[in-house]
Amino acid sequence: MKIKKQLIEIKSFYFLLMFFISCGIFAQETTENSVSFTENDSNLEWGPCPDFMPEGCNIAVLHGNPAEKNTDIFFKVPANASIPNHTHTSPERMILVSGEMEVTYEGEQPQTLKEGTYAYGPANKPHSAKCGDSPCVLFIAFEDPVDAMPVEKD
Repeated sequence: MKIKKQLIEIKSFYFLLMFFISCGIFAQETTENSVSFTENDSNLEWGPCPDFMPEGCNIAVLHGNPAEKNTDIFFKVPANASIPNHTHTSPERMILVSGEMEVTYEGEQPQTLKEGTYAYGPANKPHSAKCGDSPCVLFIAFEDPVDAMPVEKD
């Protein structure tokens, strides 16, 4: 009887321990702060895009380190700008914040992104884009370090 009672107490202890862990009671305190940005936020630090991108193209890092995994950026291009065929080593998850953009992935039909549209781009798949009649701002979440390589035409 005594052993059975001890087993019940051990199971109860582990159940409570798992419950507290799942509730975050034993979670480590984080020193990371939350962030919130709009495309026009004066706190954004806009930098240039790679040289092969159109003139006036800019990137702002929203969260993370572009040289490491899991970085979020705003990608801004002027109205009527064409983004040449290129690839990324990372998949990208995107939401068009402003403007209208036509995106074409190799072997697929063009897709028109409107404000609020979500899009997913597979890693290493060549794609190009064209911004419509007003400037475009695209939110992009990269899983792996941020990069963009031009794809040369054969």
